[in-house]
Amino acid sequence: MKRKITISIIISILALLFAVALGSVYISPMDILRIIGSKLFKSQLPEAFSDTNISIIWNLRLPRTLVAFVVGGMISVSGAVMQSVLKNPLASSYTLGVSAGASLGAGFAILFGFSLPLIGGFSLPVMGFIFGLGTILLGISFAGRLDKGFENNTIILTGMVISLFVNAMVTLMSAIEREHMQRLIYWQMGSFSAQDWKNLFILLPIAAVGILLVFHYNRELDMLTFGEEQAKTMGVNTKLVKWILLIAAAALTGSAISFAGVIGFVDLVAPHVVRKIFGSSHRYVIPMSALLGGVFMVICDLVSRTVIPNQEIPVGAVTALIGAPFFAYIFFSKRE
Repeated sequence: MKRKITISIIISILALLFAVALGSVYISPMDILRIIGSKLFKSQLPEAFSDTNISIIWNLRLPRTLVAFVVGGMISVSGAVMQSVLKNPLASSYTLGVSAGASLGAGFAILFGFSLPLIGGFSLPVMGFIFGLGTILLGISFAGRLDKGFENNTIILTGMVISLFVNAMVTLMSAIEREHMQRLIYWQMGSFSAQDWKNLFILLPIAAVGILLVFHYNRELDMLTFGEEQAKTMGVNTKLVKWILLIAAAALTGSAISFAGVIGFVDLVAPHVVRKIFGSSHRYVIPMSALLGGVFMVICDLVSRTVIPNQEIPVGAVTALIGAPFFAYIFFSKRE
């Protein structure tokens, strides 16, 4: 297991380096490390380093790549939690309506110019987070009223109904405010093009707290995979644990997509790959989902900005092209 983890970490570091290196201007990984070192330790770079290359690495590619890595990790951990808690391999932020809720919040900010006091430019991500989290809270509360046993199928069906309703509201808003429709549609497809250090420093503590909270419940997640009745006999308060884990997962997803837009299928693909490689113990599933999910997102972002010269495609389109066939594979393989 240690060997697998070590290899995964090495591959992840190499992937991050090459993601920063590749683009319209290629900058070698060694030069990147020297630029990073000079910025961190205030050292002088040789005159051969141009100010343009330094700016490309430090102000554009590095923060963008790190934000993509953090967002991918947050979404992947969220997906791993939802799949385990709901015992459904196809469970994701879409299943419970988190993405739909975040889209509605973003729609209010984009289409109607809604701005929250004091935070100004951060109104869009904050609205996305609030509405995404609000959607999951509404869904869980409604499911609890319908089914006192808090069964997984009830939660999933309730989430799907709320998601459909919220998506209909977003479509209606877009139809009313057509002049802002393109911006909302582009946001819904996801992009890391405008990321900077400020966004990274906001996301990092949210990611750290959320992932550590989920990891704290790794034993309870292991027990829940064997069934709620067996988990109860082991002393797990299944209803409370479900509430905590689903809200934590929703907070991770809502925070991530509120900065990067709606990006699908990462939370489906990464946890499945991790379970295939590292097994089903959440002691490994949670941290490795964060690591490999982050790398997967970085690679998808690299493809989105380099596959077509001088043009960037939405990263959500890249993840969908990879994730949709994967979704179909999981769905049909489970039916056999």
